[in-house]
Amino acid sequence: MLEANILSLITFLPVVGALVLLAIPENSSNQGLFRWGSFGISVVTFLLSLLIPFKFLAGEGLQFVIRLPWIPALHSEYFMALDGVSLWLVLLNTFLFPLAILSSIGVISKKEKMYYFLLLLLEGAITGVFLAQDLLLFFFFWEAVLIPMYFLIGIWGGKNRLYATTKFVLYTMVGSMLMLAALIATYLYSGGFSAVSGATLAIPQLAGLPMPEQVKLWCFLAFFLAFAIKVPLFPFHTWLPDAHTEAPTAGSIILAGVLLKMGTYGFIRVAMPLFPEALFHQFSIGPVSFTLRDLVMALSVIGIIYGALVAAVQTDVKRLVAYSSIAHLGFVMLGLFAMTQQAVDGAILQMVAHGISTGGLFMLVGFIYERRHTRAIVDFGGLAAVMPVYYNIFLIIMLSSVGLPALNGFVGEFLILLGSWKANWLMTVLATSGVILAAVYLLYMFRRVFFGEVTHEENKGLKDLGRLELASIMPLVLMAFFMGIFPTVFLARITPDSTPVVERLQELESNSLPPDSSAVKILPGPEGAADGALLAIESSGGAL
Repeated sequence: MLEANILSLITFLPVVGALVLLAIPENSSNQGLFRWGSFGISVVTFLLSLLIPFKFLAGEGLQFVIRLPWIPALHSEYFMALDGVSLWLVLLNTFLFPLAILSSIGVISKKEKMYYFLLLLLEGAITGVFLAQDLLLFFFFWEAVLIPMYFLIGIWGGKNRLYATTKFVLYTMVGSMLMLAALIATYLYSGGFSAVSGATLAIPQLAGLPMPEQVKLWCFLAFFLAFAIKVPLFPFHTWLPDAHTEAPTAGSIILAGVLLKMGTYGFIRVAMPLFPEALFHQFSIGPVSFTLRDLVMALSVIGIIYGALVAAVQTDVKRLVAYSSIAHLGFVMLGLFAMTQQAVDGAILQMVAHGISTGGLFMLVGFIYERRHTRAIVDFGGLAAVMPVYYNIFLIIMLSSVGLPALNGFVGEFLILLGSWKANWLMTVLATSGVILAAVYLLYMFRRVFFGEVTHEENKGLKDLGRLELASIMPLVLMAFFMGIFPTVFLARITPDSTPVVERLQELESNSLPPDSSAVKILPGPEGAADGALLAIESSGGAL
């Protein structure tokens, strides 16, 4: 009974808990109930979600399937399931929310009932996005995420919160309108609004749906814009720094940790399986010929370099971490659109790794902001001597974001670069510069904040991390090491379910190439070069 309904439980338990909190009168004697009640609900949700990987069978496709009629007139179902592609994103979501709530206790002092109510609603909506296998249900959860995040930033954000949250909503709504238009077009071609019995909105059944090439191209472009805004992919990124900077700490943790992954997940779950032919549509500008896939890879590389360069000149620590997300998500997009097995697996793993490291960085920035009420780098210096525990934890999380071996950021990034070399070695070389730049801006920020003399009197008496703060951040530290040391635990469940998508894309790519493929496929890497590099690493016992 529990196993059969586990996906509904982890999706709607936070929602039910939120509604229960809403029914409790808001007064000073109930503040602890709001705080610890919401934390308890999120912990129970996480513990329930831990049952999934132990019952999950790698390579068996969609599992824990729940399929019930929802809107029969539209052939829409309550179709929930997960596979290796979505498994770790669901676990990441249920893992981060208790930590985000815990980091808020004692920090949020106004309208606490509404604050925790919105966080629990947000958890349920994001989980639904990663589990929905019906296109209309996916869209429903996608839109449901927007409402609580809007209020979290708009009520508990910084001084420019209204500007930031309005910008966030406008960008997202434009993408949502385009997604809805593509959803309707896809439904019509499946036989919707007619007597055709095969009409469906089930995502697995829509893959391979016969549609005119131009319709598939426009549908892909509509989904592409919706997902690219959420990622955010350059040049659709401008809402992100403002939203991150103005959001409360828990909002930034969730925004970076899981909400951005809705965009990258949307590509691998919806856009690429449903409209793969669009990726190889040929465009020409003068003598230059390229495909949509080439364009996305180029935008990903631009985002990697741009995000890193802009992060390097930031004076606000939180804004610096926000721009680093643009660079890191650029690597994920590069891996997905390289469309090799190593790159796609690395991209999915990197989604999870980024949620751990960047969520941790935002949490740590929030800790110091509550003490000093400033995030300006020049207002710090010498904190290593004043807050040694904070210094050591910040060092580990910062190095995990850089991609140090044995920490979570290394394996996914390495697989992305290894796999994308086969697709386009020039793009890979340019993207590698982002790894170097990430080390530059993060280490430079770290040196200015933690080393040198304590020049500001306010910093001399700062207290080190307390018990609640340690309880919030230490699970992320432990997970950073676990992912870095045991990546096969994750990859063993990712690869079998990503393989069919990769093989389908590679088949279409080979069919789309003319006999003289060098005229279209720009700068492929030397045949076998990446495989040879991997073989060399394996034969050396994994040493680099």
